[in-house]
Amino acid sequence: MTSPVSIAIPEAELVERFVRSAGPGGQNVNKVATAVELRFDIANSPSLPDDVRERLLARRDRRVTGEGVLVISAQRFRTQERNREDARERLQAFVDAGLHVPKKRVATKPTRASKERRLGAKRERGTIKKARTVRDWD
Repeated sequence: MTSPVSIAIPEAELVERFVRSAGPGGQNVNKVATAVELRFDIANSPSLPDDVRERLLARRDRRVTGEGVLVISAQRFRTQERNREDARERLQAFVDAGLHVPKKRVATKPTRASKERRLGAKRERGTIKKARTVRDWD
């Protein structure tokens, strides 16, 4: 089995913005922009193969905008450097998920026996329900 190929994304394709972070940090939180907002344009990236690009854009992920830009915000840590690393790790995980080619689903038919079992169970249930009704005309 071959090891999965990883895609290297050049620094020039990433746009980073540093903003103030919510959460722990005391007074430091109000002064220092430690949260990272990482943007990566999936739709126009030359470093992604076409099949991987299509799979990433087809994913129903709220982090991908309508224009095909992936926005990852990282504010888990107190330092800007750790948040940058975290955002890049999450980007790598997202791209690696696009490398995985999903298996084609093979359509199958239910067997005759399984159809019989299902219909038999439905008949049985109907008989039980019918027995619950109170008949006044007898």
